Amino acid sequence: VQLQASGGGSVQAGGSLRLSCSASGLTLDRVAVTWFRQAPGREREGVACTGTSGYGTWYEDFVKGRFPVSRDNARNTVYLQMNNLESGDTAVYYCAADEGFTVCGATWASTPYDVWGRGTQVTVSS
Repeated sequence: VQLQASGGGSVQAGGSLRLSCSASGLTLDRVAVTWFRQAPGREREGVACTGTSGYGTWYEDFVKGRFPVSRDNARNTVYLQMNNLESGDTAVYYCAADEGFTVCGATWASTPYDVWGRGTQVTVSS
């Protein structure tokens, strides 16, 4: 089972990027998929979590409606659309999932997911 996050890059503040989380050996529409990020010198923090169909999506407060999450089940991919980027969004972004979790819940950011993708770097310049 593997996850791969991609789509990172360098943009100016106010710009947009779309990150993709694709999977092999795991059907993403059957599991909750989460996005995390880690900036240099800081602890990893949750960004968003999307549950399986009908179970909604949770966002951390700092997202402020800027990073909608969507699924493309035909491509077995989950997207994080990052809009109105700020310099504070600079980090390595990871996606994670676990076959045991189909919904996000209030503790999604501290759940010990067992599958993590290799991260993708996002750099926002002011």
